[in-house]
Amino acid sequence: MSALRILHLVGSASDDFYCDLSRLYAEDCLAATANALSSDARIAYITPDQQWRFPLSLSPSDLAAAQPMPLSEAISVLVAQNIDVMLPQMFCLPGMTHYRALFDLLQIPYIGNPPEVMALAAHKARTKAVVAAAGVSVPRGELLRLGERATIMPPAIVKPVNSDNSLGVTLVNDRAEYDAALEIAFEYASEVIVEEFIQLGREVRCGVIDRDHQLVALPLEEYWIDRHGYPIRAHADKLKRSEEGNLSFAAKNHDKSWIVDISDPITERVQAMAKQCHRAMGCRHYSLFDFRIDPQGQPWFLEAGLYCSFAPKSVIAAMARATGIELADLLMSMIESTLGETQQRSVPCSF
Repeated sequence: MSALRILHLVGSASDDFYCDLSRLYAEDCLAATANALSSDARIAYITPDQQWRFPLSLSPSDLAAAQPMPLSEAISVLVAQNIDVMLPQMFCLPGMTHYRALFDLLQIPYIGNPPEVMALAAHKARTKAVVAAAGVSVPRGELLRLGERATIMPPAIVKPVNSDNSLGVTLVNDRAEYDAALEIAFEYASEVIVEEFIQLGREVRCGVIDRDHQLVALPLEEYWIDRHGYPIRAHADKLKRSEEGNLSFAAKNHDKSWIVDISDPITERVQAMAKQCHRAMGCRHYSLFDFRIDPQGQPWFLEAGLYCSFAPKSVIAAMARATGIELADLLMSMIESTLGETQQRSVPCSF
């Protein structure tokens, strides 16, 4: 049997930051799975000028050596490679939507959520509306456009409607701080959410995976937050740049984040809400949700992050590892599910 041809779709068609972020995670995934899977790994790398490259690796020398080409030529290369399954590694909005839709058109199956679900998750206000309709608790909020004023009494969180990694997020403690916070948020999006600040409490994430046709909620990951000096997680807690401008992961250690013991009373409640969110949004294969726990122990939905790079530092991979599911096993089970679904769709119906 020939090795599975897995295409890693990497880069960004719109933004240098997301291009670097995608490459960072994809490099980690490729290195971690190189010897663990019997596969033929291929790479498609897209840059903000919307040019495609098919490098041998993601090293600077191989990227520089790869021939840039427009989409029209790239499609011919994709078709000729007879890809078995694509692994999406793009985190920009076009990468999560338009490029996944392209692979639907090319009938190349891929792991993860379809473009319409990714588009829903990328708009935080719409996501909140959908999960709230399913019975999940969400903070009261309002959606503002440029020139509109916030009416929610502080403390409140101001954040762009569609940015990730805490870009443009500000905690407002006084009405006088709104103008500056909104100005920052509008640098990242044309719409901004202002929502009630949920007091600490705790802050956790919960992943859900589809395993053997059953939804499995993974152990929670908790983040260190201090009510007085460190009330929210900032962009610097997730990613950092060196003096040379290279993007890297912010250091993770047990003082900043940890896997919550499954016997913790909050676990079962958050896991049930995460499954509600997964079903309400129509997720496929896996999902990830952030929750804030107030001082009374009530979980409040914050946002969805419906992507996984299958790198060791990926949150879903870390949660799965805590249950004994190693990265290669997790990825292979997702590949098998994807290929199984594709095979079912290709079987003609008889009447």
